[in-house]
Amino acid sequence: MTTINTALCSYGMSGHLFHAPFVDIHPDFNLYGVFERTKNIAEQKYPTVKTFRSLEEMLKDEAIDLVVVNTPNITHYDYTKKALEAGKHVVVEKPFTVTTKEAEELIALAEKQNVKLSVYHNRRWDSDFKTVQKVIAQGVLGDIVEAELHYDRFDPDLSYKTHKETPTEGVGSLYDLGSHLVDQALQLFGMPNSVFANLDVFRKDSKVGDYFDVKLYYDSHYVNLKSSYFVREPLPAYSIHGTEGSFVKSKADIQETELQKEIKPNTPNWGKEPESERGLLHTLTKKELIETEQGDYMTYYNGIAEAILNNKPLPVTAEEATQVITIIEAAFLSNSEKRVITL
Repeated sequence: MTTINTALCSYGMSGHLFHAPFVDIHPDFNLYGVFERTKNIAEQKYPTVKTFRSLEEMLKDEAIDLVVVNTPNITHYDYTKKALEAGKHVVVEKPFTVTTKEAEELIALAEKQNVKLSVYHNRRWDSDFKTVQKVIAQGVLGDIVEAELHYDRFDPDLSYKTHKETPTEGVGSLYDLGSHLVDQALQLFGMPNSVFANLDVFRKDSKVGDYFDVKLYYDSHYVNLKSSYFVREPLPAYSIHGTEGSFVKSKADIQETELQKEIKPNTPNWGKEPESERGLLHTLTKKELIETEQGDYMTYYNGIAEAILNNKPLPVTAEEATQVITIIEAAFLSNSEKRVITL
C-alpha cells in the first residue's frame, strides 16, 4: 500500500470540515468514497469520490483501506465494529463510544483483525491547547495547584441536528464538548483518582444535558472542566495556577473558522491565532504575553499515515480515548448519586 484509500461514513459537518479537506490534500491519502443515503453532496466538491448508498455496500469495497466513522455518537460502536470486521483500519470521531465496555470490545476486535483503530481527538492540536501544554511542560508555574478548562457558548436555541437533541445514549454536552475537555485534561495531567460532577439542563424545551461542571481529583491538585450554553461574555478557556504563578489563555484556535470559509489546511499561516489572543503568564519574576503555538489538525492525519504505512505509534490510541469515556461515565454516576466516584 502506497496510498491510503479512505472512505467517510457521512458527509455532514464533520465530514465536510474536519476530515475531507485533510484527506484530500494529504499525499498519503486518497479520498476514495463517502456514504450518503440519498444525496451526492461530496461529489460536487470532490468529483472523483465514489458515493455509496449503504454502509454494507461501502465495506464490501476491497479497495478501501481506512474508514472514518463520523456519524452520530450512538452509531459509533456498531459502525466501527462492522468496519473492523471487514478488515478496515478505522478512525472514529469523538466520543469513541458511549460506554467503556463498548470501547474495550472494539480494541480487542482491532487487535484480533490486526488493523489500526484511532479516535479523532483533534483538539489536541488546537493552537490554544498546544500553548497551554508548552507552558506547563516548561515548569514555569511550579507545582500545579488548580486548573480550570472551559468550553462555553452562548447558544440558547436547540440544534437543528435532531440527533443531538434527542435523549438517547451518548447525547448531550458532556459527550459532545466534554470529551474534548476530558481528553485535554488527561493529556496534561493523566488519569485522576476520583470524579465529582454536576450536570444540568438550562435551555428552554431541551431534553438533553447542556451544562456540566466536572471536578477531577489528583494527589496534589484539582482540575475543573466546565461548559455552559449561557456564557455571553467568554471566560478564559484555560486558567492554570501553580506555586510560582498563573497562566490564562482564551479559546481562540481559528482552524474551524478557516475550514468554514473553505480555506484549505495547506494555506500559509494556517492555524495562526491573532497576536491579540496571546495568553498571559504571571509568575513570581515576570508578567508577559506568551506567543501562541500554531494549530494544525493535519498533525493527526500525518500520524495516521505513519501508523498505517510504517507501523508507527498512533497519534491518538483507542486506549486513551477509552479513558475519556471512563471519566464521562463516572461523571454521570456522580451526578445521579451525588457523590465522589473513585476510579
